[in-house]
Order: sequence, then structure tokens, then C-alpha cells
Amino acid sequence: MSQQPRASLGRVLDDLGATLLDLVHGDPSSSEPITGVAIHDPYDEPDLPAHALVLGVGLRDAGEIAARLRALGEQGAAGLVVRAPLPAGDALRAAVAESGVALLTLTRGASWAHLASLLRSMLRQGDVGAAEPETLGGMPSGDLFALANAVAALVDAPVTIEDPDSRVLAFSARQEEADPSRVETILGRQVPDRYARLLSRAGVHRDLHHSDQPVYVHPPANAPSDFSVPRVAVAVRAGDEFLGSIWAAVREPLSPERSQAFCDAAKLVALHLLRLRAGADVERRLRTELVGTVLEGRPGTRDAVARLGLADQPLVVLALALAGADGGAPAGPAAQRQRLGDALAMHLSAVQANSAVAVLGDVVYGLLPLADEERAVKVAGDFLDRVGERVPAVAGVGPVASSAAALPAARAGADRALRVLRSGNGCGRLVARLTDVHVEAMVLELRDLVVARGDEPTGPMARLLAYDTEHHANLVETLVAWLDAFGDAVAAAAALHVHPNTFRYRLRRLAEVGELDLSDPEARFGVMLQLRVFSGDQRRPADSA
Repeated sequence: MSQQPRASLGRVLDDLGATLLDLVHGDPSSSEPITGVAIHDPYDEPDLPAHALVLGVGLRDAGEIAARLRALGEQGAAGLVVRAPLPAGDALRAAVAESGVALLTLTRGASWAHLASLLRSMLRQGDVGAAEPETLGGMPSGDLFALANAVAALVDAPVTIEDPDSRVLAFSARQEEADPSRVETILGRQVPDRYARLLSRAGVHRDLHHSDQPVYVHPPANAPSDFSVPRVAVAVRAGDEFLGSIWAAVREPLSPERSQAFCDAAKLVALHLLRLRAGADVERRLRTELVGTVLEGRPGTRDAVARLGLADQPLVVLALALAGADGGAPAGPAAQRQRLGDALAMHLSAVQANSAVAVLGDVVYGLLPLADEERAVKVAGDFLDRVGERVPAVAGVGPVASSAAALPAARAGADRALRVLRSGNGCGRLVARLTDVHVEAMVLELRDLVVARGDEPTGPMARLLAYDTEHHANLVETLVAWLDAFGDAVAAAAALHVHPNTFRYRLRRLAEVGELDLSDPEARFGVMLQLRVFSGDQRRPADSA
């Protein structure tokens, strides 16, 4: 399935200008597409793709904004958005001219989250596949902003396209022709509750759900003064399913011709909404296939990396899973794993542009265009801190892969680290590189080998286990406590809540029964290794855990 190309800065201004964004300085005429949206963080600057649009949350001072413009110019950014109003002076104009980065302002009262959501929707960030747009009714498939402008031209009025919960999906130009309530709706991306209640009491929502014809809405007598322009609305349906509605701010009822055009437009909007819904599922499956090809080193790896937009750059593999059982058993339902993947994709779209995320089996994988494992650890840690206990998860970080051919090995490293964390032997870590838990990973893999071959404990360990089983004794427990206390009998006795003399007697007894020389470091290492390998938790043997 082909997707629409990403929008240019000029297109963003065409669709969001006047209502949300204003161009202050700079040239928006470049046809080069915006590659991503990033949020400015003075304490942790993100790695930007070329021609990114940066949201300057919190930038106020003219000198600070000018410095940020120059820094973004060195990174090839397309534009910087700051909150209106701007400080006066020529310093910003000069910084824009020097950096080549356009400076835009966000309307006062508008939400940064709303803007970021709209921009990412417009840019189709992370699209995979061919770049040629597919069309429906002459409009690029899924381009709701272009569709809103087309409907506005048909009915000669500014329109919004809304979902079943009255959230604004897209809006047309000319919103200044409507009233303040429409502007408030767009700025908040949701019909305000006080207006929604008015419309509900007037029976508008009921009429929309039960009619295929446009519903004319005159402002109720008790409506606030900022709701002064009448509306005409039409339901958007697919069969019996209510997908949303189109709202036009009009001065008088539509003519019969425009009413019919409005109804026809609703059918076209329904097709686009269905295509968006289906396209998201198709894109997710395609992305999963591409990421799987890359991580498994299957034929076509180089092409898959290019289609993901990650060619010719170092990559780090993240492997995340819901905290739970080790060893391949699914930890949590599939829907929860998909939610974890969706949340990671959203997080990475804000902090590490051009990343790719896919759910493979019971693991969520992320491909990050980074040359620094420490940075990847921080990205993963920040994400897990954000989701917290709502989605308890752990993350393994693989080594940097300098080429596509190195990605399967990087994935294996991330998987090995993840397995240690899921087994509970990561010393409380939520994120780890393989180098952080390499010994624990090797012990797990040695245990796999032992299980596969059917090996059993031998030598002193076998004799101690057999004695404990036959005599209901606790010599293995005594040995574990002594090893944990580095040979300190008093500390080991305290850990087992027995008298030190009792503990020393047991220690002598286990040395006799096990024929074990506790002064021999090789003998100590042998029993320590068997305690870990034949144990379910790398510390205690199964019979004494």
C-alpha cells in the first residue's frame, strides 16, 4: 500500500496557519518535506534528523531563542516554534537570516500537545513503503486536512471533521470567519463541554445519529455570546457504524445543491477514515515484517533498512518486555504488549526521531539511529519511568550496530540482557546492556545447556543434596549462607538465625558429608557454580530454595 508523502513547512502553514501557527521570520517555500517533530529540552538535546520541526517549549528570552535558532541551523532544522508573543527587536530576524531556520509562533491558549499531535498526524511520521500517494475521490488517501479544505470549498464555509467523541480530526482554512467557540474548539482539539451539553439538550447529537441529511443548528437562546454563528452538520457513516461528523459554520441553511454536496462529502470522508484505520493496521504489519527481516538478517535486509529510513547510520537495538517469566513464555496478553509497543513508538517519535518499533513474539523491539549505548539506555530508562507501574516492563540494550549486517548480533545482545532482567537477576535494574549483566547471561545459557543434556549435580553438591533429602537436613542451606557471607561464620549464622556454634558444627558436617575442602578455591568455585546452574534463580538449588 502506498502512502502520502510527508508535508513541507509551507503545507503545515497552509493547514495550521491563522488558527494555530504564524510565520514570523523565514522562507516557507522549500518543497523539502519535514522529517520529524522534536521537542526542545535544554537539559537533554535530542538528535535531530535533517529538516526537522522543533517545538521550543519554554523558550521566551530573545537571546535564548536566537541561540537556539543558530544551533538548529547547524543541524539543518526546518523551523522553530515558540509561544506567542515574541519579544521585540531585530535580533531574531538576524538569527533567522543567519541560520536559515524559519521562526513560527504558536497561538496563545493553544496546547503544545495538541500541536504535536496534529503535526505528527499531518507528517505521517514513520511511514514505510512507496512514496507515491494513493488517492480517494481525487484526494491523497487519509489526508484529512486537504479533504477539509475541499469540503469547505464545496459549502463555502469553514469546516471541521470530528470523531464520534467530538474530537477534532482536521479543520479547513477560513476559521476566522466562524465565531470564538469554533476557535476554542480547534485550539482545544475538542468541542468544549459547555457547548456539547447545549447541543445534546437541543437534540442535535440524536438527530445526527439518526439522519443521513444535514442537520442545521441555530445557536440556542441560552448559548453564550461566543457561540453566535449557526452550524450545519452531517454524519459520517460506514454502514451502520457512526465514524464521526462534519461541521460547517454557516450564516444560513445550505441550498439544496450544497446540501447534496455536503452529504456526498460525508461519504468520501467515511472512505478516508476507513482507509486510515485499515492503513494503520497494514502499516503496522508491514513495519513488523521489515523490522523482523532486519533483526533476523533475512534476505532483503538492506532494502528493509532503507524502507524504514535507517540506512547508512549506526543503530542500537532495544528489546522490551512486560516484566514476568523468563524463557519465552508470553508475559502478559498480546493487547498489553501491543500497547507497550505503541507507547514506545510515541515516546521515540518525540525524543529520537526516525526510530522504528515493532512487536515480535512477546518482545517489543526498537531500532534507534544512535552511535551511543549510554544514550540508548537513557532513552529506554526515561520511557520506563514514564509508563511506571501502569505497564511494568524491562529493557535490554544491544551493542551499537555499525551496519545492517551487524543488526542480528546486536539483537542477540539485547535479547540476552532482556532475559536476565526478566529472570529477576538484574540486581533491580529495569534497563541493562549486555555488558552490565554478561555473567548472569552466561549462567542462564549454561543452565540451558545443562537442561538440554539432562545433567545432574555431581561430586560434593550431589552428596549434600542426597544427604539433605534422606535426613531432612539443611547442609546445602548452610553452605549457601557461608558462601554468601564470604566465609564469616558469625554473619552466616545470624542470617540463618542459629547460634554460631551450631552453624560451625553444620559447616564441619557438610565438609565431611560432601567430602568438600572449603579451603580450596577451586572446590568452592565448583559448588558455587553448581548452586547457580542447578537452581531456578541462579542462587539456590531447587531442593533448598
